[in-house]
Amino acid sequence: MTPFSFQTTPAMLCEVGATARIGEIMAARGCRKVALVTDPMILELGLADAALTGLRAAGVEVWTFSEVVADPPEEMVLAAVSTAIAEGIDGVVSVGGGSSLDTAKLIAVLTRSKQPLSQMYGLGLVKGERLPLVLAPTTAGTGSEVTPISIVTTGTSEKKGVVSPQLLPDWAILDAELTVGLPAAVTAATGIDAMVHAIEAYTSKVKKNVVSDCLARQALELLGANIRTACHDPQDRDARSAMLLGSMLAGMAFANAPVAAVHALAYPLGGHFHVPHGLSNALVLPYVLDFNMPEAEALYADLAPIVFPDLAGKPAAARAAGFVEAFKALGPDLGMQTRLSEVGVSHNNLPMLAEDAMKQTRLLVNNPREMTYDAALDIYEAAL
Repeated sequence: MTPFSFQTTPAMLCEVGATARIGEIMAARGCRKVALVTDPMILELGLADAALTGLRAAGVEVWTFSEVVADPPEEMVLAAVSTAIAEGIDGVVSVGGGSSLDTAKLIAVLTRSKQPLSQMYGLGLVKGERLPLVLAPTTAGTGSEVTPISIVTTGTSEKKGVVSPQLLPDWAILDAELTVGLPAAVTAATGIDAMVHAIEAYTSKVKKNVVSDCLARQALELLGANIRTACHDPQDRDARSAMLLGSMLAGMAFANAPVAAVHALAYPLGGHFHVPHGLSNALVLPYVLDFNMPEAEALYADLAPIVFPDLAGKPAAARAAGFVEAFKALGPDLGMQTRLSEVGVSHNNLPMLAEDAMKQTRLLVNNPREMTYDAALDIYEAAL
């Protein structure tokens, strides 16, 4: 067996209404004042209310940082850290989407460390420890609650990642109540994002392993079986719970067998055009799958009937080809935007996007087929 290592969040709670128990978890860690990291919409919708009530009932004071925006800019993170230090927090909680969870991870680290954020970008560069950290996702997509990764937008558009074990939280809270009523467009995009995590983990060139493979397959089974129900019946708590669990398992998989070219080509779309991350992945996914086919056909054939049961029993080549075609059809089936032109990208933008994608060397090294500038340009052309 090829040697491998595997790390993940040490404790998880999967239960409808589990957010109310965050207070007792933080109090048990000795926390007296925590930062609650979220965004304005989460507060407005009341999705953080159970966490706030539980924290206060447990005698834990709360400082709320609710200014998180999509694709968290570096200056926002640093401003939050500065205030968090002044507030004297001793723990961090986040109820929100991937951007909130990523921001919370960095606040937990930077409030304990004198190391500049600029020195943390890359793999395993974080020094020291962090504050106690509990993450509760409000979308079934990023898997950030079980990944040692935080993505930050630096300058005006470039995304950089901090990847280090210190970013793994103490607890992941999976509460389907937080995702009930999520709009179909968001459910679809984040669900496909989670599928991308599982697919890229299963085909990862560098660190693919038997544990990540098992998690990726189980994630795809849950996500494939429930994404349509979750989109069409937003009140279905069973489907919502299954999507959250699938997203978390996919997160565990790609945290240990890292993602690749789909994400590398998606990041510039978020950086330049502010396309939500899940939708960015969905827009380029089928065309990256096409590109990778010469190296990943057997792996796609493995996954095809798990996600799309109608492909079961077909020859391997037909399963792999059907896998790609089924993903081309899934977006329209879920009512998603499916072309780059629909999100403001023009032909003139494609060279810039390809250039930026090629800067994502941390990701591209994991791709099953070597990505080049010309290939990236062709993929964007196909997706336009």
